[in-house]
Amino acid sequence: MQTLNTTLLIIGGGPGGYVTAIRAGQLGISTILVEGQALGGTCLNIGCIPSKALIHVAEQFHQTQHHSQHSALGISVSAPTLDITKSVEWKDGIVDRLTTGVAALLKKHKVQVINGWAKVIDGKTVEVGDTRIQCEHLVLATGSTSVNLPILPILPIGGPIISSTEALAPKSVPKRLVVVGGGYIGLELGIAYRKLGAEVSVVEAQDRILPAYDAELTQPVHDALKQLGVKLYLKHSVLGFDGTLQVRDPNGETLNLETDQVLVAVGRKPNTQGWNLEALNLDMNGSAIKIDSRCQTSMRNVYAIGDLSGEPMLAHRAMAQGEMVAELISGKSREFNPTAIAAVCFTDPELVVVGQTPDEAKAAGLDCIVSSFPFAANGRAMTLESKSGFVRVVARRDNHVIVGWQAVGVGVSELSTAFAQSLEMGARLEDIGGTIHAHPTLGEAVQEAALRALGHALHL
Repeated sequence: MQTLNTTLLIIGGGPGGYVTAIRAGQLGISTILVEGQALGGTCLNIGCIPSKALIHVAEQFHQTQHHSQHSALGISVSAPTLDITKSVEWKDGIVDRLTTGVAALLKKHKVQVINGWAKVIDGKTVEVGDTRIQCEHLVLATGSTSVNLPILPILPIGGPIISSTEALAPKSVPKRLVVVGGGYIGLELGIAYRKLGAEVSVVEAQDRILPAYDAELTQPVHDALKQLGVKLYLKHSVLGFDGTLQVRDPNGETLNLETDQVLVAVGRKPNTQGWNLEALNLDMNGSAIKIDSRCQTSMRNVYAIGDLSGEPMLAHRAMAQGEMVAELISGKSREFNPTAIAAVCFTDPELVVVGQTPDEAKAAGLDCIVSSFPFAANGRAMTLESKSGFVRVVARRDNHVIVGWQAVGVGVSELSTAFAQSLEMGARLEDIGGTIHAHPTLGEAVQEAALRALGHALHL
């Protein structure tokens, strides 16, 4: 068995792992990165990026169909057709360019990449096949996996029960699709498949969709689902599948839902299995590895970042943690203590939460002003054929410091940066209200929400 020695060893080449490696390389740290599948991890290969590509395809096809029927824009086209094989090829091309780019960046910064499955021996030793790697610092960045339902087992490729992985590489669009799970993954893909032409139903055990978000924020998404013709089975639980999906309604009655495919999207869990993590006997936080404010585990010089360390399971959190850990290993003084991390849901309309919601602020004992500005009063939203949704600000009543932003509407994912930046900089309502926002943009609703909280919105 050959033995390699390195200062830093990273297990997992997803957003957290590869950013750790790149930053470590920039800082001159000898680094080895081990990845069992493709660089970029779930996010680049079977998650964030391919799902947004499929959502874009679905939206373009949906709009073209709209123009072939009754467009108010004066656009007229003949009935469009969809070649889903070409769509998937286009999506795969984007993924290939990004993963190739990650590989090039790692090479540029002299990171040694080993393709294979890591087996942890101890806090300074990992085996990959017939190679043993000795390190001074170990970063665990193995991400998360889909939660499976035992009563709905994911069968071999081509089977009727699928996960998001299979949903992102369809051979054809099913006539009927039932999505089990009304969270962001299920709804993003469910809406995309509806726009691609499938009859879509969503089964959710809670009493509303997107239960992690507040009801006011999710109502425009609920309304859009109804308008698209997506059937919602709320407060329904799944019993099993035998060609039809059996679900129990709120009254205890059993319904049989006819479908061609069932997409199971009930969440994700830290990926702790299959690489002998138990050899380290680390302290756990539920199913996640317990970490401190520097992403250190209970073992010295062993770090855990990203989804493996629990919620919020967001690629941008993993990236920020990875950058910090690399700097800590280089001797810099750092701590992971962001004021807020934006959470974005790419449904139609999109949804963004940054910082505290009104309910969270109240629970924290804060007396806050809560103010919203509707996109129905925003000129740019109208030119995008969108009037639903709003921007909402939550600010302390005593000093007007902003503690949270929420938005739902067309393109609001792009407002998340401004929201997060204002919270990190400790902005007050007067700071946002006094900043000149370009016209006509969706961002004007951000300024108007702040002005309304101060009692003088201009366009409402």
